[in-house]
Amino acid sequence: MKTLLTGGAGYIGTHILCALAEAGREAVCIDNYVNSSPRSLERVSQILGKPVEHYEIDIRDKAGLDQLLSKGDIDSVIHLAGLKAVGESVEQPLRYYDNNVTGTIEMLKGLADSPVRQFVFSSSATVYGLAEKMPIAEDTATSPQSPYGETKLMIEHILRDLAAADKSWRIVNLRYFNPVGAHESGFIGELPSGVPNNLMPYVCQTAAGVRRELAIFGNDYPTRDGTGVRDFIHVMDLAEGHVAALRAMAAGSLPSPFTVNLGTGTGYSVLELVEAFERVNGVKVARRFAPRRPGDVITCFADASLAREAMGWKASRGIEEMCRDAWRWQRALAS
Repeated sequence: MKTLLTGGAGYIGTHILCALAEAGREAVCIDNYVNSSPRSLERVSQILGKPVEHYEIDIRDKAGLDQLLSKGDIDSVIHLAGLKAVGESVEQPLRYYDNNVTGTIEMLKGLADSPVRQFVFSSSATVYGLAEKMPIAEDTATSPQSPYGETKLMIEHILRDLAAADKSWRIVNLRYFNPVGAHESGFIGELPSGVPNNLMPYVCQTAAGVRRELAIFGNDYPTRDGTGVRDFIHVMDLAEGHVAALRAMAAGSLPSPFTVNLGTGTGYSVLELVEAFERVNGVKVARRFAPRRPGDVITCFADASLAREAMGWKASRGIEEMCRDAWRWQRALAS
């Protein structure tokens, strides 16, 4: 049997494909390639030494999903597909609600007509909003600060209600913190289109000379060095968290729905990440301090204990590996 991976050609999806293969699990990928490319799946094929089964299907395409599910070889879903830029969601809220929320509802309708009832959802720590108490545990109050965050929380609520109405569903919500890094092979990594929204790609592009300098927003926060603190997690640790969720769900050891953080439990400041990147890779990152951005939180890191206790998962890669692997990927892009 196989795991259906929606949005599997993206940054997180390609790394999950590798983690699934390492665990001996077959996968089939669907993507509409709005924010990704089939070329990334070719790179995964190089890593795995075999082709990746993939189809160009939008999650709102019920006919396409029905045809895929009719093969009868899928027993679980990892749902990643969705638009994810916070700023863009503020400018285009209807597009985000349609793609993320309506798209998920349409996909769940298709799954309802199949025997597939194991579902892992790619949620986000953005659902916590401006949490004041650290570390952030799963019972922290939710208060998303953007339409993107709202779509993630809405989907969690939809899945909660679905599980309550039909006890055959086994559902896990994984709340990601800040994924960074790349596969150790250097074949796959984060490849944003246009100006990066995330810190690490901007650091890499600045070090490579693609960007003139990195703007660090805010150096007057009440933190160790005045810059914001985040829970950066290696993307392969994150990917392996999905495999752990599938295993625990299949073993029947989790309630449904089950909501859990995927983070390291350690906070690093933005400046600490940049300095670690320079130290590990022997490069300089031109940077300047800029005013704080509205809505940015001071400190955000996870209480990661529940994932360890319930799923046997714990992040194992440190900040140096995150920086080293991200730079390896950036250099591979230039070669």
